[in-house]
Amino acid sequence: MGTCTSKPSKSNPYAPRNDIINTPYQTPTTDNHHHQSVKKSPFSSFYSPNPLHSSTPRRSYKRPFPPPSPAKHIKAVLALRQRSSKPKKQEGENQNDDISSLDKSFGFSKQFITRYEIGEEIGRGHFGYTCSAIVKKGDLKGQEVAVKIIPKVKMTTAIAIEDVRREVKILRSLTGHKNLVQFYDAFEDYNNVYIVMELCKGGELLDKILARGGKYSEDEAKVVMVQILNFVAFCHLQGVAHRDLKPENFLYTSKYDNSQLKAIDFGLSDFVKPDERLNDIVGSACYVAPEVLQRSYGTEADVWSVGVIAYILLSGRRPFWARTESGIFQAVLKAIPTFDESPWPTLSPEAKDFVKLTLNKDPRKRMSAAQALSHPWIRNYRDVKVISLDILVFRLLKAYMQSSSLRKSALRALSKTLTSDELFHLKEQFALLDPKDGCITLDNIKVALMKNATDAMKDSRITDLLSTLNALQYRRMNFDEFCAAGISVYQLETLDLWDQHARCAYDVFENDGNKAIVFEELASELGLGPSVPVHAVLNDWIRNTDGKLSFIGFVKLLHGASGRTFAKVL
Repeated sequence: MGTCTSKPSKSNPYAPRNDIINTPYQTPTTDNHHHQSVKKSPFSSFYSPNPLHSSTPRRSYKRPFPPPSPAKHIKAVLALRQRSSKPKKQEGENQNDDISSLDKSFGFSKQFITRYEIGEEIGRGHFGYTCSAIVKKGDLKGQEVAVKIIPKVKMTTAIAIEDVRREVKILRSLTGHKNLVQFYDAFEDYNNVYIVMELCKGGELLDKILARGGKYSEDEAKVVMVQILNFVAFCHLQGVAHRDLKPENFLYTSKYDNSQLKAIDFGLSDFVKPDERLNDIVGSACYVAPEVLQRSYGTEADVWSVGVIAYILLSGRRPFWARTESGIFQAVLKAIPTFDESPWPTLSPEAKDFVKLTLNKDPRKRMSAAQALSHPWIRNYRDVKVISLDILVFRLLKAYMQSSSLRKSALRALSKTLTSDELFHLKEQFALLDPKDGCITLDNIKVALMKNATDAMKDSRITDLLSTLNALQYRRMNFDEFCAAGISVYQLETLDLWDQHARCAYDVFENDGNKAIVFEELASELGLGPSVPVHAVLNDWIRNTDGKLSFIGFVKLLHGASGRTFAKVL
């Protein structure tokens, strides 16, 4: 993993304070089309330094200083596997045989030279380089494109080969979004892999930030954020986590002021199955989410990176910074971003709330990308018209359908206390499902998903969610129940009025659904097994006076307590 790297700007030749252009040292970062800084190692996906300790001296270096090999432990594991499955080498045998035995055939077309004429180099990285090229024949004849060239000699492990294979697979399967660089084709020959893509001539978002001295007005920042969020929400709906979102990985299509941003570099991206947690530490230090460092994360980690970009656009400074990579990790894990220094006091409350919600250290309380597009700071922007389906809503819907009847009653009581503004996002999501007579069925969800599906959905198995919603095949769900199913209790806890909401919801529940409960009934509702000491665990859930659910039990029930939850406690 590399640190947050910055390139010198002609308008900013020096690096003052702890701001966006202050970079004490650089390590390899992500390869992209038009990026000429030092790039990341192909093994950076497996770089797992201890974020709580640092061996890096606290001083600046005049030139890029390479990190210790992040692949050392991976190589050791592979070597151990190879030794256990192959006879030992005799003395004098070539130790490079393991590398030469790797299968570096990708099954791509071998007609690159006949179809493209390579131009000048426009970017170079540790793992490859990028050139412009002219299409010599076909539908794109005469068009200029970008070609990422990856020498096969650099692919020294099976892991590196698989990284390239996955990058092409994701680019090929994610198609049709205006804020995603267009993929044309992939080729190979004996020496190289060639990834042909749209050529973006407008430069990096990072260059624009540096040229402005890191300062954007709120409206200017919204223009950028809307495009980034549209792309991220699209990826997450398809079940793809980008895992390396940063200003260097967004390019402008042209030099014109109104040109579109395009996301690039899927070298660290991966498919994420429903409810799957990833555990490899990847990305760039300044933009990495705390749960990534804790080795258990999902697509929410991308939203954290978006929050870091938003903080930089609005203030010109990074929210988390230190002189070493380990110091940055400590800040990400423990530090709270400051909103007291200039220019934050002069910015709108909505802007600050937006950044705070994207930089919540608890991923369960963090907004999804689609929710961020519905945030008041964004939705009041005059050019926002696109609404994205929210994969989080489908996950919450799944949890609701699998919940006990008691929890469903509690959630319905909570939804009745929410204002129209707090339900704005769910109202948009319900409309996207094209309800008939004010209700939706499983067919509505199927049609909406298929309408927005790419091939990536097959690899990430997002459509498997439908099998968990089979109960909707035989009944209809109105908007009130959809709200109960789609609300996130963890996110509501971030509201200043959460305690008031919870108390009001409990009052509604008392009047409508609370009844005397015996411990065995509650244990059955929560799916507790016979091995769980029911009375000891559920003692504070039931009032001694009348045997009804207590307020504490009500709040715990809202969070979806289950047998697995109690197993962790016990």
